[in-house]
Amino acid sequence: MDENIFDKVHEVDLKKTMETSYIDYAMSVIAARALPDVRDGLKPVQRRILYAMIELNNGPDKPHRKCARIVGDTMGKYHPHGDSSIYGALVNLAQEWSTRYPLVDGHGNFGSVDGDGAAAMRYTEARLSKISMEMLRDINKDTVDFIPNFDETEKEPVVLPSRFPNLLVNGTSGIAVGMATNIPPHNLREVINGVVRLIDDIEEDKETTMEEILGIIKGPDFPTGAQILGTRGIEEAYRTGRGKIRVRAVTEIEPMDNGKNRIVVTELPYMVNKARLIEKIAELHKDKKVDGLTDIRDETSREGMRICIELRRDVNPNIVLNQLYKHTQLQDTFGVIMLALVNNEPVVMNLLQMLKYYLMHQEEVVTRRTKYDLNKAEERAHILEGLLVALDNIDEVIQIIRGSKNANEAKEKLEQRFSLSEAQANAIVEMRLRALTGLEREKLESEYAELEKKIAEYKAILADRKVLLSVVKKEIIEIRDKYGDERRTSIGYDEYDLSMEDLIPNENTIITMTKLGYIKRMTLDNFKSQHRGGKGIKGMQTIEDDYIEDLFMATTHHYLMFFTNKGRVYRLKAYEIPEASRTARGTAIINLLQLLPDEKITAVIPIREYQDQKYLFMATKKGIVKKTSIVEYANIRKTGLQAISLRDEDELIEVKVTNKKKDIILITKHGQCIRFNENDVRPTGRTSMGVIGMNLSYDDELIGMQLNTQGDCLMIVSEYGMGKKTDINEFGVQHRGGKGVKCYKITDKTGNVVNAKAVNDDNEVMLITTEGIIIQLKVSEISTLGRITSGVKLIDLDPEKDIVVASMAKVRDAIPEENGNSEEKLLEELQKEMDEEEK
Repeated sequence: MDENIFDKVHEVDLKKTMETSYIDYAMSVIAARALPDVRDGLKPVQRRILYAMIELNNGPDKPHRKCARIVGDTMGKYHPHGDSSIYGALVNLAQEWSTRYPLVDGHGNFGSVDGDGAAAMRYTEARLSKISMEMLRDINKDTVDFIPNFDETEKEPVVLPSRFPNLLVNGTSGIAVGMATNIPPHNLREVINGVVRLIDDIEEDKETTMEEILGIIKGPDFPTGAQILGTRGIEEAYRTGRGKIRVRAVTEIEPMDNGKNRIVVTELPYMVNKARLIEKIAELHKDKKVDGLTDIRDETSREGMRICIELRRDVNPNIVLNQLYKHTQLQDTFGVIMLALVNNEPVVMNLLQMLKYYLMHQEEVVTRRTKYDLNKAEERAHILEGLLVALDNIDEVIQIIRGSKNANEAKEKLEQRFSLSEAQANAIVEMRLRALTGLEREKLESEYAELEKKIAEYKAILADRKVLLSVVKKEIIEIRDKYGDERRTSIGYDEYDLSMEDLIPNENTIITMTKLGYIKRMTLDNFKSQHRGGKGIKGMQTIEDDYIEDLFMATTHHYLMFFTNKGRVYRLKAYEIPEASRTARGTAIINLLQLLPDEKITAVIPIREYQDQKYLFMATKKGIVKKTSIVEYANIRKTGLQAISLRDEDELIEVKVTNKKKDIILITKHGQCIRFNENDVRPTGRTSMGVIGMNLSYDDELIGMQLNTQGDCLMIVSEYGMGKKTDINEFGVQHRGGKGVKCYKITDKTGNVVNAKAVNDDNEVMLITTEGIIIQLKVSEISTLGRITSGVKLIDLDPEKDIVVASMAKVRDAIPEENGNSEEKLLEELQKEMDEEEK
């Protein structure tokens, strides 16, 4: 036996060997596999796929190529790992629900939001998307470094030029060794605006602050939409590089024909598997953790996502929805870790740092491209100088060339005679005879002049950083305008985030609510004043048998107290009501309030704050009135509070804020009216029943309650569009409980009284019909008549279509467009009017 065999066995320390090997492995995973580069936002496999595709000439203007070919090229040339990992990355780049702005245009089955996998790569095809060409733009102009590939037979880019901030725009996630990254996608327009702000501040020699950037980049913008709750998590993530963002599905509670409700889900949080979510909901129902579900259907189609969850008639849809938020991924948390490679080292960065690193990369890319272009332009200009010299001395040049034995001798003689370089002499010798024509000479001269101009431009860019930055800015703005789109993810209010309210401007707003309970918030300039007798403008899209029932003014920071027909009260802040356009239907109120089955809103009052010596005065359909201190309603639970106890078949119709100094005016549908002092009604507790305010005749009922301080005249409107105003002093003060006096003459032409409002001549009113038509009238144009009259025609209605006036609302006397009022002045007037009303 060979004795030297044992000399080849080396004793090693296992601990040291494992440490060294593991560190090598960890560094490889961190730097060359799992983490993106801060400059182009790509991991090595993604960068190699895109580069292999551009090498294959697989651009958006060419036909799709088989994915197997793309994966084969990537693996054979640049990425010596498994084909499944390459194909997985390729599929991810093409999925619209995974990538905010897909870099690959896929053709075939690339999976689904239900978690289905893509078809095998032999079946699918792909090509680069249009926006990914911006990632690779100018790559052949020495803008980035190239390194040898794994077997040193090819060159591959270290980083892509990435002409838009891909790291933030498309986000990324990756798990390395001992660290992970999870950067959410953002809106292209917002991120580029952030980069533009950085450039503008550098040009003005200013330091960009985080506050400036936070004002531009509102938050993540997920490809699947959904809603982010509050801004606290966003701000924490942007300032520190780490944070938790709560994302909630977009849902709506829709009333169904049979009295039941259904929850409809139209957008899911990012990376939530729809099929698994539906399974989870069914499982919760089976385990009795969520009660009241009768059916779950996935109605998703090409039009968009739609999951229908039908509920039993006796359950509160809001409570079920909150349970689903709690137990399922209808509400999810996105943990932000803004980690990326800077100079091949992993660094957790804030938003501003990421934008700065990207801008530095763009400065380098444009500098290198400009140097490359300058070099090429100078080389060509040098050649043209030689050609122009030759054309100036063409006879002599021909003589030299004809007299030379070979091309080399001719070149040498030309170089000596005209002091030319080798390249110039070579170009002259190879010059074609057609260059001797006058037209060709002109071409050469204009090309030379153009090149001189370009060379001057390139030198100016390289000489001044601000000029360089203006080039970056111009090019990035072009990309923004070409590919930018609207946000998909909205940023909603988080009830636990108190700082949210400070961010909401305190401004005037119109709140409208329909008979079937659809509510919306609009800006005040949605309506313009018209003259009486007109046809009106379209107020909103209503569904069958629905019409606007309530319309009033508030500021965004007012509390809105919702009183229901069952005598309960709920509360919201005005800004919590979603803003919508004039023609939008709005949001069903059951999406915002936890109403009981068969409960309808009958009165809404805006309140700024709860004060002593202020009272809520309530009136019911049966003529019962009640006065209770407003402080008793200061703490309203989410599930509502009992505001008044009602007798059978009675309903709460109106609520006003009083202060022991006002007269109450009650009006009935048969045209009766009573006025009495509010002190006739003593204050009672929150749950009390109240006392008789007006003695009603058979089948008569109250349709309104007004205060004497609300106006000088009482304006009354009937079903068929007739109306008038009567001096409020014509209604003498009586004691409560009487029959009252006649306030309107009812005929076949007028129909019953619909509504009554106390108004002044400088007010305007809106009339709303059962078809949603709105007409706005100046009160000064309406006749002032006695108590026992019918009035004049206020709105032109078609009697054949059974359209009647449904409601009337008092409007501000100032309309922004007509009177030129600033928003601040308008707000001051509104505030003043509200103060007077509260006094």
